[in-house]
Amino acid sequence: MERFKSLNNLTDQQKGSLLAFVAVMFITPDSLFIRLSYIDTWGLVFYRGIIPFFTVFFGMLVIYKLNFFKILFASGLHGIIYIITFSITNVTFVVSIQNTNVSNTLIMVATAPMLSAVLGAIFLKEPPDNKTWISILITFLAVIFIFFDSISVGNFFGDILGFITATGLAVGAITIRSGKAKNLVPAAVVGKLFVALFALFFIESFILVGTDIYIVPLMCVICVAIPFVLVTIAPRFITAAEVNLFFLLETIIGPIWVWYFIKEQPSVETLVGGIIIITTIGVHSFLKLKNS
Repeated sequence: MERFKSLNNLTDQQKGSLLAFVAVMFITPDSLFIRLSYIDTWGLVFYRGIIPFFTVFFGMLVIYKLNFFKILFASGLHGIIYIITFSITNVTFVVSIQNTNVSNTLIMVATAPMLSAVLGAIFLKEPPDNKTWISILITFLAVIFIFFDSISVGNFFGDILGFITATGLAVGAITIRSGKAKNLVPAAVVGKLFVALFALFFIESFILVGTDIYIVPLMCVICVAIPFVLVTIAPRFITAAEVNLFFLLETIIGPIWVWYFIKEQPSVETLVGGIIIITTIGVHSFLKLKNS
């Protein structure tokens, strides 16, 4: 009880930051699990939709009972937008990693904070300051640099899907921020169901063999179900851009997991572009926190 009381004493900034940090730490081994699985891409997308759906859906039925559906319908337009963006990003993330280097995908995802800042200025009337605009320009140029390298080595399709994932994360975070009085976790649950249903049109096999019997369910619960609940709640307390800044941790830690276990190394161009993006956003975040 004392722990719950101490959590209630946290400021909105502290609550949002804690939720986002814990979520991203759960996500960091996700890319490694995707690489270690042998199931086909659409089979993986299916299980990453259906297992988290049932896990969180039944958990929410226990907590909210039939109010789950009341909360879902009360989310209105925000809920519909979040279901669409959440579904798209869940598909594009997996397909991206299957079609390019893990580092490339995660670096594309790292651009989400800057995209959130742009969208926040347009839709939430939260205009970025000059430092943020400079950071946006630098990260944009670094992404173009990585794209040119990917075209030459045939990874462009995977990289563009990674950028679409980042855009979806930014739109989703802005949606949550603009409707922060609404609980969009039920919408995210429905989004997971849509992901599984979409994958059914392309799936080749449902059979899990070998280590997939353990890796796929573990990934779906630890790296997908738990984080998506936390990431959906976090923007109710802090800005969308701040939530997405925590994904920089995945950009740094995710490739380390992959390199350590399966020795997958990024290209020199990816390393250069990634260092520029991470440094730019890191310095920008430090200056923002210092000023606040």
